[in-house]
This record gives sequence, C-alpha cells and structure tokens, in this order.
Amino acid sequence: MTADSRAATAPPDWRALFLDMAERGFVLLLMLLFLIRMAPMIESGACNILIAVSEGLSAILILTRRPGDMMGSPYAWAISIIGTCAPLLVVPGGTPLIGGTAPLVLMATGLAFSISAKVFLRRSFGILPANRGVRRSGPYRLVRHPMYAGYMLTHAGFLISSFCLRNLLAYAFCWIAMVLRIRAEEAILARDPAYRDYQGAVRRRLIPALW
Repeated sequence: MTADSRAATAPPDWRALFLDMAERGFVLLLMLLFLIRMAPMIESGACNILIAVSEGLSAILILTRRPGDMMGSPYAWAISIIGTCAPLLVVPGGTPLIGGTAPLVLMATGLAFSISAKVFLRRSFGILPANRGVRRSGPYRLVRHPMYAGYMLTHAGFLISSFCLRNLLAYAFCWIAMVLRIRAEEAILARDPAYRDYQGAVRRRLIPALW
C-alpha cells in the first residue's frame, strides 16, 4: 500500500474536526452579535460602516476556508479568541482625537490592505495558528502578515475617530494577542522549508522597516 493510499484510508481526526467546527461556530456567533449591535448605528458615520465591513468579511472567510493542521493548545485558543473577540467589543462614539477625513483614510487604507491579503489567502483563512499554505504574492511581498497590518490600520483609524477607554483597552488586548498569534503561526509555518525561504525573502512580519 502506498503512502497516498494509506492517507486516503486513514480515519478522520475527530478532534481536529471538532476544533475546526467549534472555531467557525464561535466566531460566526460573535460576528453576528457584533453586526446586530452595530446595525442601528451604521448610518451615523462612515467609520461605523468600515469597521462593520472589516469584521463581517472575516465571518464569510471562516465559513468558506479549508481546515488545516491546527494548533489546539489552550494557549493557541486563548490568543486566537482574544485577538478575534476584543475588536468586537468596541463601541461608536467617544471623543474624536483627529477630525476631518484622516480617520476615514486610515481605515479605508487598512481595510483595502486586509481585504487584498484575504483575497490572496482565499480559502486558507482561519483564526487558530495553522499551516494552510504559503503565500508570497500581492501584499505578502511587503510584510509576512499583511492582514494583521491592515487590521491595525483600520483599528487605529476607528480609535482616533471614537476614542474612549473601552475602545483603547479592546484594541490594546487585540494588538498584544496579534503579536503573540504571529509568533505562534510562524512557529508552525517555519517547519515548512517553503516558509523558511519566504522568511528570508520578506524580512518584516508586520510593519515595513521595523518588525
């Protein structure tokens, strides 16, 4: 029996399947609650529309993405849940730190960056650290984690348009978890020779010329 035939007849990994379905269901529920909460305030500002679109697109990708070799440790789940859920706790309002169109430009730039990263990921999107394939084209030529970079720009734009302690804490927890997620993802991806080659070609993880 060949290796391919043994793989084809191997029993399914029910633990991985359960984690995959639990991940999708949990995040989708939170996304729906977030969008329902944002709906009455959508018309009150373009920033609210952009943040709703940014978070809503993630739900669509979670529905359609393919499963991967997920790290199912409590640590991986914790940083993934915090990083995903914390932005869903923000609220419109607060004190604008910068007026005019600057927050909108920042959010639109971040949204475009994260969407372009998701387009190149296609069905490889997920929240738990996993190797779902190595991408090298599009925004992945600039930094190794362009989707997270886009999120940070979008979050920063919304924060300066709706500054309050709640929003600041929500994004602070999200950004800390994001850095930890990047490290956890790269610990898995670095097992792949293709990704190690990619690391040599694209040196920065999140911010060009810095980190």
